[in-house]
Amino acid sequence: MTPIKECLLNKNTKVKPVWLMRQAGRYLPEFREIRKKNTDFIKLCLNPELSKEITLQPIKRFGFDAAVIFSDILMVPYGIGQFVEFKKNFGPQLGDLNNINLDKISEKEFTDNLAPVYKLLENLKNDSNLIGKDLIGFVGAPWTLMVYMINKVSPKNGLKENFFENEELIDKLLDVLDQFIKLHIKNQVESGASIIQIFDSWAGLINDKFDKFLYNPTKSLVNYTKQLGVPVICFPRNIKDYPKFCNIVNPDVISIDYNVDPRSIIDEISIPVQGGLDPDILLSDKKNLRQKVSEYLKIFNSHPYIFNLGHGILPTTEIDMVEELVKVVREFK
Repeated sequence: MTPIKECLLNKNTKVKPVWLMRQAGRYLPEFREIRKKNTDFIKLCLNPELSKEITLQPIKRFGFDAAVIFSDILMVPYGIGQFVEFKKNFGPQLGDLNNINLDKISEKEFTDNLAPVYKLLENLKNDSNLIGKDLIGFVGAPWTLMVYMINKVSPKNGLKENFFENEELIDKLLDVLDQFIKLHIKNQVESGASIIQIFDSWAGLINDKFDKFLYNPTKSLVNYTKQLGVPVICFPRNIKDYPKFCNIVNPDVISIDYNVDPRSIIDEISIPVQGGLDPDILLSDKKNLRQKVSEYLKIFNSHPYIFNLGHGILPTTEIDMVEELVKVVREFK
């Protein structure tokens, strides 16, 4: 059994697996070399050979306990037919939803649009670099994907003032997203994903109607994934009540963000916990890094815990800091 499965299925507290969100990406010089020659991010995600190479880069360097596929949560809007592009120093920009007939999207067309993602997983599942490791596929949660699809840009500066005006569109999108996120999960699992993580990156923007936007849509995905026989990790970033989320949604693992005091939740959450470390700590010095990593490991010493960050690794992170992080986790007793 893999270290992560030992932790999340057998609740083994002696095993402390480690992987990092966005571990396949911009902080690696070998990734930057590929990116220089492949400026279209969506096309790169849809190149099974290059995306396989990128997925394996951090495994070869650091020996993490899981590979997370090189892809993006916005591949689902792309698969549905919405225009998606990533602009340098700006981020994602999506096309007008009026160009899509939400009633006429076929599951075959969606699967065909994202076939290279599934080919990537097929190429990885028997790779010798992943013996004894997990292969993590992922999706965005309905709320976060809906925010991008209606807002058309990252909501870093908040949602459009009229975001909630079109209730009919919101209800329709939530239904469509439930269908096609599940299809994306199913296709990933059938292609080789051994774990699915659900990213709700903008869950912290929800101020009311938590059942409609957070709990019910995510629980639907969690139950579906469990029925496929695959464990599911939830990362509802910046929510106020992680214990309540766990009680309602019941994922196999809850991934916490860096604004959470781990001491405040350790006694209230019975399921395995993942993450929490502020990615900025990796931009400090090794002494501080060792101290902060050790703090998390000590807090969760008697609790099933997967070491990870409280958000994605930052592009300016130095390689030797990641090496130090892995060393501290591996040597912890």
